[in-house]
Amino acid sequence: MKKKIAVYKRLFYIVLLVALVTALYLGAYDFNTSIIEIISTYFSTRTHTPDSFVLIELRIPRILMAILTGAALAISGTSLQGLFKNPLASPDLIGITSGAVLFAALTIVFGSAIMPLLPAFFRYILLSIMAFIGALLTMWFVYKMATSNGKTHVLILLLSGVAITALTGAVTGFLTYISTEEELRNITFWSLGSLAGANWWKVLLVFIVVAGGSIFLLKKGKVLNALMLGEKEAAHLGFHIERTKKQIIIASSLMVGCVVAFNGTIGFIGLVVPYILRFVFHSNYTILLPLSMLLGAVVLLIADTISRLIVIPAELPIGILTAIMGAPVFISILINYKRKLK
Repeated sequence: MKKKIAVYKRLFYIVLLVALVTALYLGAYDFNTSIIEIISTYFSTRTHTPDSFVLIELRIPRILMAILTGAALAISGTSLQGLFKNPLASPDLIGITSGAVLFAALTIVFGSAIMPLLPAFFRYILLSIMAFIGALLTMWFVYKMATSNGKTHVLILLLSGVAITALTGAVTGFLTYISTEEELRNITFWSLGSLAGANWWKVLLVFIVVAGGSIFLLKKGKVLNALMLGEKEAAHLGFHIERTKKQIIIASSLMVGCVVAFNGTIGFIGLVVPYILRFVFHSNYTILLPLSMLLGAVVLLIADTISRLIVIPAELPIGILTAIMGAPVFISILINYKRKLK
C-alpha cells in the first residue's frame, strides 16, 4: 500500500508540474520571448514589459490561485464526507457558498451607495470582504442551529444547510431581479466563478488560510477513519468526537469561505476528487486527505487552463466547466446508491 501511495503521489506531482508549465504558456496572449528570459530580465532590471506584466502580474498569480483553490475545495470536501459518512457531502452542503454569494450580490446591488465613503483600497476589496463575511455568518448560523448542549447533530446540520441555501438563493434571486443591467452581469459572472481577478496579495491571503486549514485537516485522518466505525466506537478509541466535529466544520468553512470570497462559486471539486480517489484507496482518510489536495489542485488548474482557451479571446467562467465535469460524477454516485438499495 505504501508503494502504491508513493506512486500516485509521484504521478500527481508530475501531472501538476506539467499542467503548471502548460498553463504558463497557454492563453490569449502569446509571449514574444521565452518565459525564463522574461523572468530573468524582470528581476535584473525591475522594469515591466508587456510580456513580464502578463506573466508575473496576471498568469502566475492565477495559476497559484487555481492550485490553492483546488486543494482547499478538495480537502474540505473530503473532510466533510468523512465527517458525515456520506460521499454526497461537499463544501456547498452546509450553505457556505450560498451565504458568500448572497453577500456578494448585496454588495454589487447596494454597494454603490457607500463606495464614495470608503478609501480606494477598501473599494477594491469590498466585494471579497463581504463575501467572506457572508460565508462566516452562514457557517455560524448553521452551526448554532445544529448544536445543542455542546453536541453537534449532523442531520440537523445538513437540513439547516439545505434551508439556508434555499433562503439565501431566494434573496439572491430577488436582488438579481431588481438589479440594473450592469449589476446583473456582475452578479451572474461572480456567481459562475472565475480566477481572473487573482493577484499577488489575494494569493498570499488565500495561501495563509489554506495552508493553516490544510495542515490542521491533514491531522484528522485517523479520527475520520475511526468515525467510519461509528461515533461511539470512535469515542471508545479515545477520540473527542464533538470537538473534532467543530474543528473540521470550522476549518473547512474558513477555507471554502476564503476561496469563494475571492473567486466566486466553483462547485463539484469537493465532490468529484474524493469520489475518484475512493476507487483506489476506498475510505482511508489518512491517504485520501493529502492525495485529494494534490488531485484537487491538478483538476482545477487544468479546468482553468481550458476555460481560458475554449472561447479565446474571452474566457468561459470556470464554474460552468466544473459543473459540466461534476454533474456526470454526481449522477453516477446516485446510480450506485440506487443499485445498493436493490
